[in-house]
Amino acid sequence: MVAEQGAAPSRTPALGHVPTPLERAAQPIGGFLSTAADTIIATFKPPFQWREYIQQCWFVASVAIGPTILLGIPFVALVTFQFNQVLTELGAIDLAGTGSAFATVSQIGPVATTFIIAGAVATSICADLGARRIREEIDAMEVLGIDPVQRLVVPRVLAAATMAIFLNALLILIGIGGGYFYSVFLQGASPGVFIDSMKVLTGNDNLVSATVRAAVYGWLGAMIGGYRGLIAKGGAKGVGNAVNETVVYVFLALFPVNTIFTQLQYVLGLVKH
Repeated sequence: MVAEQGAAPSRTPALGHVPTPLERAAQPIGGFLSTAADTIIATFKPPFQWREYIQQCWFVASVAIGPTILLGIPFVALVTFQFNQVLTELGAIDLAGTGSAFATVSQIGPVATTFIIAGAVATSICADLGARRIREEIDAMEVLGIDPVQRLVVPRVLAAATMAIFLNALLILIGIGGGYFYSVFLQGASPGVFIDSMKVLTGNDNLVSATVRAAVYGWLGAMIGGYRGLIAKGGAKGVGNAVNETVVYVFLALFPVNTIFTQLQYVLGLVKH
């Protein structure tokens, strides 16, 4: 059949862009960075969800304090035992306080906090938001004009950052207390010298650095869990997969960040030891 005069010639619809493997790999990273930026912006937009924030602080504490205690004890025993064995061979067991304070404040506290954030806090946030997603609660909020990032994600990441500071402080107390008990009562170190030697390598700058790092780790871990929960799909199985992936992603993110923070604080002269 002859085409009508003046009619536009028929064209084959253009095929959609097929993403390359690199683009498919970068898409989740771009989505996470976009959500993280939205979260930072929404943090300073009123109204702030104080009730949700307080509830999430209590929730994070309830799921994290127990694992923090159980994880802190073996960490302390391992580090203190190895360090004190060297000091015993050198006849300097009274300096056990130096190693206990430095190891606990500079590494054990932040690193153990990383484990707790990855294994307990981020997964709980992911499961919560993922369940809301598959029940279409988040879709309903968006239809009503409620920003789920401001309403749900912001209180959770701020609560995780806040409680990470307290978890880090708890780990430091466990580390120093456990080191004192092991060194003084089991290896014969002098109590007074143990306490006095704690300040040899550890100062306020180390404590501030560890506190800031713990807050950053808490925020980042909760942000990863929140993002995976928001994009969860595939029903209950999809939420379970998102929770499992959250643990891996948090570890992959926090350990490089911990290394960068540790080196950067010395390069910039923020800490002296």
